[in-house]
Amino acid sequence: MNVKGASHPDQPVFALADCNSFYASCERVFRPDLASTPIVVLSNNDGCVIARSYDAKPFVKMGAPFFQIKDTLRRHGIVAFSSNYALYGQLSERVMTLVESMVCDSEIYSIDEIFCDLSGMPGDLTEFGRKIRAKVLKHTGIPVGVGIAHTKTLAKLANHTAKRLQAQTGGVVDLCDPFKRDWVLRNTAVEEVRGIGRRMTAHMHALGIHTAMDLAKADPVLLGRKFSVVLEKTVRELAGTSCLALEEAAPAKQEICCSRMFGVRLEKIEPIKEAVATYAQRASEKLRAQHSLCNKIRVSIRTGMFNPDEARYANGVVVELPYPTNDVRLITKAATQAVERLFRPGFRYSKAEILLMDLRQPGEFTDDLFAHTQPAAADKVMNVLDEINSRWGRGTLRAAAVPAAPAWAMRRELMSPSYTTRLDQLWTVNAN
Repeated sequence: MNVKGASHPDQPVFALADCNSFYASCERVFRPDLASTPIVVLSNNDGCVIARSYDAKPFVKMGAPFFQIKDTLRRHGIVAFSSNYALYGQLSERVMTLVESMVCDSEIYSIDEIFCDLSGMPGDLTEFGRKIRAKVLKHTGIPVGVGIAHTKTLAKLANHTAKRLQAQTGGVVDLCDPFKRDWVLRNTAVEEVRGIGRRMTAHMHALGIHTAMDLAKADPVLLGRKFSVVLEKTVRELAGTSCLALEEAAPAKQEICCSRMFGVRLEKIEPIKEAVATYAQRASEKLRAQHSLCNKIRVSIRTGMFNPDEARYANGVVVELPYPTNDVRLITKAATQAVERLFRPGFRYSKAEILLMDLRQPGEFTDDLFAHTQPAAADKVMNVLDEINSRWGRGTLRAAAVPAAPAWAMRRELMSPSYTTRLDQLWTVNAN
């Protein structure tokens, strides 16, 4: 069998499966009564809009502050939800696992996107894309769009077209056919190409490049010299030359940050230290997950910076740890001591942040016969900590400085039940 639409069978073929309005779709999975109701999802502290269902987009702008649009939401029957990242992460894992089971090789690109290698796959690739959509929808309730092409950049463009023209495409577009590829390139604005942001769009327009086709026909070497190697690769990919392969695994982060706005303003040091200890715990979990050690941390606190009636203060400090470590106890102690150096009475604090710096894998730090290293006992304690929290839920075992239900926690007044991530909130179905 031949690959339908493939002009060059020896060329690589990529597919991009991208969840439609992912956060909003997650909220609908366990709420079938909201299938036809427009939805928005809010940022931390119910601050601003970070996700919209398609039917909410005509009425609400991305990033709109929640307190300013309450009347608009009420007028158009739009339902708002606080962000439920635990639920979104769990449903994302289900989607990715399903897609991975259908292909030989894949790359998880983001929480709601996964690239797949379809090179050499026989049969109708559009039909295969429909099978991906059907399987994911059946087993997770999440709708996805699928774009197929000879390069990752074109696959992204195909996916964008599949969603933009949902009624005509059925959510799947295959651009391996040169005729379809050229039509999409001609009918796609250059700013809709992956990697072309607002500033780059202005540069492109100044050069007479207004569509994806204009960019595909441009000189890649010239644009690469003028702007970046990344743009050069984008141009080549649009023209059909694959420059970006699937990544085996995401590289380890060079820095890990955990920062949150407080649900209320804090004027005393104790709750700020609790917050920093909580963020240190989460950051150290991420550190151990990528099997790294940290040599320095930066702790910062600040007041609200936009209220003219509040006194402003912001400060941070870098602390060097006694040795490279992933021990939450040591990191927490250093972080809370840093708060004591930073805190100034008389201010109303709104946010704290901890940044783990100088991250490396064990053995990458310069060996010094006389330098201290993390004790083996600490490694064992951290392994036990992670195993317990992985099995029984995050925060089951935690440092004494981390409260279970802090009064300063983020506002999540509109958050949906966890459904899949908490035993007391599991969705139940009556068999009667």
